Amino acid sequence: MTLTLTAAEKVLADNFAPWVLDLGLTVESVGCADGHEAVLRLPWSDRLAREGGGLSGQALMAAADTATVIAVAAARGGFVPMTTVQQSISFQRAVIGADVLVRARLTKAGKRMAFADITMTAEGTEETAAHATAVYALLG
Repeated sequence: MTLTLTAAEKVLADNFAPWVLDLGLTVESVGCADGHEAVLRLPWSDRLAREGGGLSGQALMAAADTATVIAVAAARGGFVPMTTVQQSISFQRAVIGADVLVRARLTKAGKRMAFADITMTAEGTEETAAHATAVYALLG
């Protein structure tokens, strides 16, 4: 079962804390050849900038985590209960004044665990701003 863009936006709207929704994330695309990918847009906001003007690491971590949930939902054909087990991120370059495209690709999606690779790039560039990995326990 394929998760539509509309259904992915509903997963986002219905399953996250209000402060995560305040980030303004939108779903750009879901699925790929194997159906295990989601791309979200984190819009630039001065409210998310740290001292020096770069987008904060906390906002990028939350965006990576959220994109992974949408990728799992895409692989499962809809939202299922899950929880983050592990997440690691490397910040490679500052993002200033640009939206961030957050691409979460599941590298393994089993019955009880999912593993993801997340790449974040400032819109208009192919250079990686941050790279994360995540492990999720699937509860349902």
